[in-house]
Amino acid sequence: MADGKDDPAVFTSASLPSDPRLLATVTNAYLGTRVYRDILHVNGVYNGAVGDTHRADIPSPLNVRMTVPGAESLAETFTLNTRTGTFSHVLQSTDYTATHQIYAHHSLVHLMAFSITIQRSAHTTQPITVQLRTPFVPKSRDLDLNQGPDFQGAHYVYGKTLVPEVEGGPRPTVHMLWTPVPQDLTLRGEERERSWEFLTAVAESEEEVKRSYSKGLALIAVGSLHSSHAHAWTMLWRGCCIDLDGPLPLRQALYGCLYYLLSAIPPRGNLGFLFHGISPGGLSNGTQGEDYWGHIFWDQDTWMFPNILLFYPEAARAVLEYRIRMLEGALRNAQEQGYKGAKFPWESAATGREVCPEEIYGAQEIHVTGDVLMAFEQYYCTTQDQKLFREDGGWELVGAVAQYWCSRMVWSEEEQCYHIKGVMPPDEYHYRVDNSAYTNAVAQRSLNFAADVARDFLIPVPEEWVDCAKKVKVPFDAEKKYHPEYDGYSPGEPVKQADVVLLGFPLMHPMSSEVRRNDLAMYEPVTEMDGPAMTWSMFAVGWLELKEVQRAQSQLNKCFSNITEPFKIWVENSDGSGAVNFLTGMGGFLQAVLFGYTGFRITKTSLRFNPAFPDDINKLKVTGVSYFGNKLKFTITKEEIRIKVTESPRDPPASPLEAVLEESGQQFPLREG
Repeated sequence: MADGKDDPAVFTSASLPSDPRLLATVTNAYLGTRVYRDILHVNGVYNGAVGDTHRADIPSPLNVRMTVPGAESLAETFTLNTRTGTFSHVLQSTDYTATHQIYAHHSLVHLMAFSITIQRSAHTTQPITVQLRTPFVPKSRDLDLNQGPDFQGAHYVYGKTLVPEVEGGPRPTVHMLWTPVPQDLTLRGEERERSWEFLTAVAESEEEVKRSYSKGLALIAVGSLHSSHAHAWTMLWRGCCIDLDGPLPLRQALYGCLYYLLSAIPPRGNLGFLFHGISPGGLSNGTQGEDYWGHIFWDQDTWMFPNILLFYPEAARAVLEYRIRMLEGALRNAQEQGYKGAKFPWESAATGREVCPEEIYGAQEIHVTGDVLMAFEQYYCTTQDQKLFREDGGWELVGAVAQYWCSRMVWSEEEQCYHIKGVMPPDEYHYRVDNSAYTNAVAQRSLNFAADVARDFLIPVPEEWVDCAKKVKVPFDAEKKYHPEYDGYSPGEPVKQADVVLLGFPLMHPMSSEVRRNDLAMYEPVTEMDGPAMTWSMFAVGWLELKEVQRAQSQLNKCFSNITEPFKIWVENSDGSGAVNFLTGMGGFLQAVLFGYTGFRITKTSLRFNPAFPDDINKLKVTGVSYFGNKLKFTITKEEIRIKVTESPRDPPASPLEAVLEESGQQFPLREG
């Protein structure tokens, strides 16, 4: 296992990819960078007015390359160890090994660090010197940086972003302390081994940055900075894991996806900072003109969120809290477009106002508002956390979204139903269409959920919500028995990405398996082959639902052309274009396994499961599934399913969990252990 050859969680290579965008990333919920990149980013720190707002570039003291000048026959390896959240570069000769490790500390989120270790292997006594190349200059095009006094041996800069997102809006200040990096390091003749540690601390106050840096120094003093980080990752993996007895590339893909997604979520316990959501390329990307500038889309709520929720409801709650804090911006967006309630922006940054550089998406791709509410619904069904809704702003958001959908609908006398006109569906090849099947179905779902929550809280349900939900049109062709994408769609028209197939999952819109099959068969051949990476995962989930396992597998296999070597970085489109480290595609891929192979479905009253997986997988283990405060471990083979309760809530619920066989109604009570 140690060499990483057979370990699906360790990615090793003798060389780096020629395209620097495909280098591994090291991030936590607050700080992120790509290895060997000259900038890092801070969660929620953007610069630039509305159409131009992007993640603010902060100069990175971690951009250091280790070399040994004039050395002959050095073996060189680069490794991303997803188990410990650490990137390492190793130079090895017959006389010594030099190791450079880089990481973003998972639990102390204001810290990033790197270390250099030189270790003698032979009985030589001459000094060994490694050079450290660093192009670091403490300047930024996005911040007005000033130099402060050194602190405990660290250099110090601080400064505000230059331009707020909206006039009079916030301009956050960034404070950074870092250990100065010498040009070289030498292991003296009498030393066998030595390590040097270099810290970078970033925060939005002087007090916090100094506290974090001091904490890092204290851990270095007792030799446990890296081990405390590795331990946090061990605990993270212990709480969630998908392992299967199957092909190595699939196992590697799963570890890669989970590593990059888990890197983006807040650690357990008190955050000490406001979490600002997850963008399609994560924190390591999103500078001006790259990876959608670090904005937050439906990618977070529809594609990444379900995986996070299944394992880490606390982190899922932080994602929803971001949306709640953006509610004021969403109310303004709706008002500006002449509607009531809250309209979430197609692209969101620091204020919840629409920051998409192109007006058409903000004006027409309105399904995002329903996608946001769908995440709230899944969370409510999985956790029964009423506090989020009663006390922490969730109910205001739910009500405002319901209000928006009602005001966005118009009554058609001719068809005797409500229409939603002039939208762009998820399939962005089409715009200004009426009655997008997906948009209308997600609006209906929003309204039904809002009414359900109102009833749970004994709040009178507005008549309008019930009426609009009941009478909104979801296009259906009764003759061909399929859902046209919108009014006037003709079969065979090309489609950019998964759209109507999302009705079946995640929307679980009621339909017969015949209609589900027709939708899949109708849209599969006309969907853009090189389109966004999450598309084929959803076709796979659909075919797995219908137990057409080989057909599902051929869809899922298409995803592998979006995974790059050696660090399993995803590209948005298989030709390499679009966003890089595309967490959206990874989220879709994880859902294909987590909700496809297992058949997990979150409903109002239960967590359903109905497994189906291909011949080359013999066993699937999903550890850490969270449901009503319990943690469950599912072990699924072709013959049997085992469910173990590994943790129960401290205050047990009135009715304990039980597994129920749907066909026979047989019940099996589930207790801890």
